[in-house]
Amino acid sequence: MERTTERESHYKNLEQQSVREILENINREDQTVPLAVAKALPQIEALATITAQQMRAGGRLFYIGAGTSGRLGVVDASECPPTFGVPFDMVVGLIAGGDSAIRKAVEFAEDNTELAWQNLQEFNITEKDVVVGIAASGTTPYVIGGLEMANSHNMVTGCIVCNSDSPVAAVAQYPVEVVTGPEFLTGSTRMKAGTAQKLVLNMLSTSVMIQLGKVKGNKMVDMQLSNDKLINRGTHMVMDETGLGEEEAAVLLKKYGSVRAAVDNYNTII
Repeated sequence: MERTTERESHYKNLEQQSVREILENINREDQTVPLAVAKALPQIEALATITAQQMRAGGRLFYIGAGTSGRLGVVDASECPPTFGVPFDMVVGLIAGGDSAIRKAVEFAEDNTELAWQNLQEFNITEKDVVVGIAASGTTPYVIGGLEMANSHNMVTGCIVCNSDSPVAAVAQYPVEVVTGPEFLTGSTRMKAGTAQKLVLNMLSTSVMIQLGKVKGNKMVDMQLSNDKLINRGTHMVMDETGLGEEEAAVLLKKYGSVRAAVDNYNTII
């Protein structure tokens, strides 16, 4: 396969460019990413649909990846509980080398083909679960090994990659291929490829949670009220849904602990 993510940058002599030129050229490349994601919408739709189906049946969503890809999976997974009020282990991000690799690279962890499956087994993974491999190159052994083992145990597998016809996409049942091309800084897939993966992860987790009923209208009615900003946001959601004043809405929200519960209980008593 040809790794277009490793192709030579279209821009030469970066150190001779002005700061403005550097920023303009990075921005020019970044603008191509949403267009590449748009081409993969049918693949994203298929993965989001089967993922929601499995999770409605009691399954969980696991992301596996190394380096930047692994970090992006960890970020998306960690944001699901506060955003949608789901249990912390409903969406899980696993990175080659363990949590310490989130901040500091763990040498050769991504080259271990058995490690991802060992990591997954710590969560008592079952046939109901979905495993999505994230790999900009589409060649990461950690991801390939994990997906192969998940397939052999009759689990649903997907992937998010940034090269076409990759080994990771070949092993995933529901591949998402967003071909982002050469990076501004040659081979630095934390840039366009990472942006593309982040966009796809946003789309995947958000669309799945909407399908699972974790959103009402366009509101995060199950979000965790973990700080003053979110309490204030939740209070105004309750005000919008019930017609109550701010003080009454705040009391109702505090009593029931979530926007959904506050609104449901208000509608029951009126």
